[in-house]
Amino acid sequence: MMINQNEILQTIEMIDEQHLDIRTITMGISLLDCCDSDPRRACEKIYDKICRKAQNLVSAGQDIEHEFGIPIVNKRISVTPMALVAGASETEDYVPFAEAMDKAAKTCGVDFIGGFSALVQKGFTPGDERLIASIPEALAVTDFVCSSVNVGSTRAGINMNAVKRMGEIIKATAQRTRDRNGFGCAKLVVFCNAVEDNPFMAGAFHGVGEAECVINVGVSGPGVVHHALQDVKGQPFDVVAETVKKTAFRITRMGQLVAREASARLKVPFGIVDLSLAPTPAIGDSVARILEEMGLEVCGTHGTTAALALLNDAVKKGGVMASNHVGGLSGAFIPVSEDEGMIAAASSGVLTLDKLEAMTCVCSVGLDMIAVPGDTSAATLSAIIADEAAIGMVNSKTTAVRLIPAPGTQVGDTVEFGGLLGSAPVMPIHPESAQLFVDRGGRIPAPMQSLKN
Repeated sequence: MMINQNEILQTIEMIDEQHLDIRTITMGISLLDCCDSDPRRACEKIYDKICRKAQNLVSAGQDIEHEFGIPIVNKRISVTPMALVAGASETEDYVPFAEAMDKAAKTCGVDFIGGFSALVQKGFTPGDERLIASIPEALAVTDFVCSSVNVGSTRAGINMNAVKRMGEIIKATAQRTRDRNGFGCAKLVVFCNAVEDNPFMAGAFHGVGEAECVINVGVSGPGVVHHALQDVKGQPFDVVAETVKKTAFRITRMGQLVAREASARLKVPFGIVDLSLAPTPAIGDSVARILEEMGLEVCGTHGTTAALALLNDAVKKGGVMASNHVGGLSGAFIPVSEDEGMIAAASSGVLTLDKLEAMTCVCSVGLDMIAVPGDTSAATLSAIIADEAAIGMVNSKTTAVRLIPAPGTQVGDTVEFGGLLGSAPVMPIHPESAQLFVDRGGRIPAPMQSLKN
């Protein structure tokens, strides 16, 4: 990969002035060979293997940062969905498996470890049920463990029994971590069409179709795109799209460089680069501000969905030319608490939950890092999950929900999480009940577009 002097100077400017960074290097590790009927022995195997594979992950990331001058914000690990690994053990309590993951993460020095997960889009195994029941306690007693549950897919439909259960689990997780504003919910994602190679938390897990161990990289760069669009004020959308494409290409080239370096140094195969624009609470690093730069007074007003559709598409078109292996979620994230512009728009009342749902039809992931009143019912949480899963199922895309019913809060309050997780204004929800809808259970059938064979 040849890089000329002009590209180097542009990259330096993007890093120094426009918040460009590598959001994460994530090592995916298969734990399928750690299964054991003895749960204590299984946990020992899990800890030992993670530490063995990832012992040099953080130091390699730090070396790349220093040598290339490229900030790498997080070093992370993802593992095989733990419901599959723990399912072989003769135990009802899966919390020790989360504790083994957490202990390994601390030993390796990483920021997060994902994979306390279950895939239940078509039904539950006993292992799935035990893992899901363990989530509130597991997220309360660990520091770095992240959890995800896939409740639907385009091929399978939506498991409404799982949707109902996850509303209850989110509610229980918030209560179990009420001393931290329901922080456990910030580490829990409910998916439709979850992908196997996602490097971003809290939804990362290492899919069963993946290799023994891989390196996946997630890039960032909303500030770079925002800066580039300032040079094309008032110009047609054709120019806007082309500008975003060129910028996404440059951002992804840096991600490809870091991925190759990490792969070579760790002697682990390179998996994918995730093209997602991942914002932070920092001023100048916001997806919302990109949309406003296109001409919207405030993100969330009429025109927002169209602007986001253009952005998401152009990011993918530009990024896919810069790397042979693109995957993960790839697009534009719109987490409310993690985006300074989204926080401002939600606090002003312009950006609503309904508008966010509409925006998820055209972008990556879904309703992400949204605080709702603490007295929100489990049925309402489940209904929100069902709506978002339906968007993913029908549109053959990944969607997700990360809701925080922060205990003791009301609309207008702000929930502080700190760091990359930022702060979330508590947003209003519809008061009308969906209890009878959620109580039906069963499965929403897969749509016609699932019949592709």
